[in-house]
Amino acid sequence: MGFTGYAVRGVVVALSLSAATSAQADLLVTFTEGAPKDSFRILNTGNCTLKDVKIVVDLSTSVGGLIFDVTEQGEGVEVFQPFDLTQGADALVSTPTVSDGQSVVEFDVSEFREGRAIAFTIDVDDTIGTRQITVLGSEIEGGMVSLVKGNTVQSGTFSANAKAELQLSGC
Repeated sequence: MGFTGYAVRGVVVALSLSAATSAQADLLVTFTEGAPKDSFRILNTGNCTLKDVKIVVDLSTSVGGLIFDVTEQGEGVEVFQPFDLTQGADALVSTPTVSDGQSVVEFDVSEFREGRAIAFTIDVDDTIGTRQITVLGSEIEGGMVSLVKGNTVQSGTFSANAKAELQLSGC
């Protein structure tokens, strides 16, 4: 093998080491309007397990002034649906409690492995638009998703396509 063969091997090894040291943690959060239940899905799209973090979904800054409608009486309109954790309970310290009219839900995460999801159903109503029981993607725009670890907070914003992406600064 000539010099060129060793040089190519060296580049491959260097690239492999570089990829191994730049592990990335990322989250993708999606909202889907449904009847009678709306759903959220938080997916760990990175290549790191997230440990001892808090994930916060905050709709108070959304264009539609979105709230959770979880009881028959309260701030929501017509149909209501309680909070129902449908996936990822094993990643959480405990199941969150959501009150009617609340716009924030927090997940205390013990261990959220790469490729896994935390998902829940609930009823979301807008407080600004004319179609309060149907939430369009554009109405969730501006809502926030944050990952809190100690004193560090990293956030992403829901776009008009009802998705929020957080590109985190590593594991």
